[in-house]
Amino acid sequence: MEYIPVIMAGLTAIILFVFGLENFSTEIEQISGERFRKFLARATRIPILGVLIGALVTAVIQSSSATSVIVVSLVNAGVLTFRNSVGVVFGANVGTTITAQLVAFKLTAFAPVFIILGFALSFVRSRVSIFGKSIFYFGFVFFSLNLISSSLEPLQNEPALKNYLLQPQNPLLAILIGGLFTAAVQSSSVTTGLAIVFVQQGLLGLENAVPLIMGANIGTTATALIAMLNMDSAAKKTALSHFIFNVGGVLIFLPALFIFGGKLNAFDNNPAIALANIHLVFNVATSLIFVLLIKPFVKLVNVLLGEDKLDFARLPVPAFDERDAFKKVTSGLRRNLGDLLSVLQESYNLVTLSIESNYRSIYDASARRIEYIGFLEKEYVGYFSRAVASVKHEKESRELLKMHRQFDYLFQIYDSIDDIFNTKKALTEHFVELESDVLLMVRKLSSETLALFEEIHRMQAGKTNAKVEARAGDLQRLLDEIDGELLPLLAEPDRADAGTISNFVTYSRRLKDKLVNFADTYGDQH
Repeated sequence: MEYIPVIMAGLTAIILFVFGLENFSTEIEQISGERFRKFLARATRIPILGVLIGALVTAVIQSSSATSVIVVSLVNAGVLTFRNSVGVVFGANVGTTITAQLVAFKLTAFAPVFIILGFALSFVRSRVSIFGKSIFYFGFVFFSLNLISSSLEPLQNEPALKNYLLQPQNPLLAILIGGLFTAAVQSSSVTTGLAIVFVQQGLLGLENAVPLIMGANIGTTATALIAMLNMDSAAKKTALSHFIFNVGGVLIFLPALFIFGGKLNAFDNNPAIALANIHLVFNVATSLIFVLLIKPFVKLVNVLLGEDKLDFARLPVPAFDERDAFKKVTSGLRRNLGDLLSVLQESYNLVTLSIESNYRSIYDASARRIEYIGFLEKEYVGYFSRAVASVKHEKESRELLKMHRQFDYLFQIYDSIDDIFNTKKALTEHFVELESDVLLMVRKLSSETLALFEEIHRMQAGKTNAKVEARAGDLQRLLDEIDGELLPLLAEPDRADAGTISNFVTYSRRLKDKLVNFADTYGDQH
């Protein structure tokens, strides 16, 4: 009973550690934002470079789980190919070793300095204030580790507990415990940090600590495996490769653990530093082995889940080259206009179909398309900002400005589709089901809107703008008619579906206007 306060204090400190690590990762992700994602997509074509990037990113955000989930989501959005993602996955484990090194060398003593500095920066009215929270949580992570260390000190005086924890245990059991605990807290850094603190306190022997941190590598794949469930095959392969890589690394070094494990406790001078170095060597060696075997590794994953089959075609990401002639730039943009319009049409069709059918798979598929177009929008903004700087003549400037306006209209169309998708999200979150009369309104509107999309596509064959205007007129009359039908339904207190779908009608009206605006500029070029 006398040790209950000690255990409670230790558990509280561990909870604070997990909380600090989670918030630190979140803050770093928010600061890096889209720039980090774009950089990751472009800099991973060489496997060894992918390893270095994965290691660096994980060292910064202190979570290989977070890195793997980001990579899986980028593959799912079509931003990153499966093959290019593998190197980042290999490097993620190397990045987690920084926590072990900091704890082992007792650099956590500087934690209060970071907490005070981060707190002070958050009040500064300057750009540097955005780093305040991340610096604060960085200090908080290691301050909580110090708290764990001090709260566990009384256990050093309990010989029975020390003898049990220092007694060699079954390595397979230790690997299992490390994996399960890491899967629960969703961070191998937590498991590794705690293992090193326990070793520093003399409460855990190296022979038991090493398989614990090996198991942590397996447990950290749980987050990505869960995240991949509703994603396409390429994203699933990235998550599976993370799992196979970590399990494979443990299997490669398991014989060495059985052979030399009994000799690990000989490192009695500074066992914490020894554990941190073993952790580093284990992860670096595993990454290097798998980089050398990357081709057969990719083939193995392809055999298990099949070749890349994306659930929808991705458009080439625009990449501006100053050496390209202006005509080449504009002709490429013109081709992309029609392709992007097709992607928008398919996305609208899926979003409205998800409202009508209420199937989860269709909802998830439309969510992936929405995310992907959002990525494309940011890419095109960057592309035009670089292209404008290279314009040399007024005529080129006018032409580029016109194309920029056309793409701007397309992404305004995307904004309206995104609004409609959020309407579906609201229906799902509030468990609102559409009644037959409202469902019929949705079908009529989606059908007429898709017809307008089709008419704009036909303009590519040299059709005049008159048919688009006629289609837009038909859609406008339908919108007015549905407004009239919705009005009495909105007055009924038990018709939650009518209130939500009124937003759908509003967004459909805006979408119609944006489609007409795009058609006006699109038709001018024929």
